[in-house]
Amino acid sequence: MDTTRAGSRTYTITELAHEFDITPRAIRFYEDVGLLTPERQGRQRVYAARDRTRLKLTLRGKRLGFSLQEIKQLVDMYDSPSDTAQQLQAFLGTLSAHRRQLEQQREDLEVTLAEIAQHEERCRTLLAAAAPAPRRRVSPR
Repeated sequence: MDTTRAGSRTYTITELAHEFDITPRAIRFYEDVGLLTPERQGRQRVYAARDRTRLKLTLRGKRLGFSLQEIKQLVDMYDSPSDTAQQLQAFLGTLSAHRRQLEQQREDLEVTLAEIAQHEERCRTLLAAAAPAPRRRVSPR
């Protein structure tokens, strides 16, 4: 739906689903939790550029492992004045906590990967030791 209202592009649910490689059902879910607020033209949802940006931020937050509550906080900041110090402080705290969690996960992954490498090496050593010696072919005379 390449329509424009007062110079701003609008999108259908199908267009957004295709663009972001998600299902229309996922978009309706984000609408249900208040992350998106499309207008209606009859029974059809019409998404503005604002909704598209909010969906993009939502999906980015999801990829980064944020909870829906944290994503909503992030997305709502997109719409609010940027001088809301209390809101920014709260969100900085959320970001710091999330950073610590991701750093801990990275450390855990590095330890696990090192352990896997040790097990792989041990298996290769055991396989090499257990492999029968190759037989020599005797040519018939």
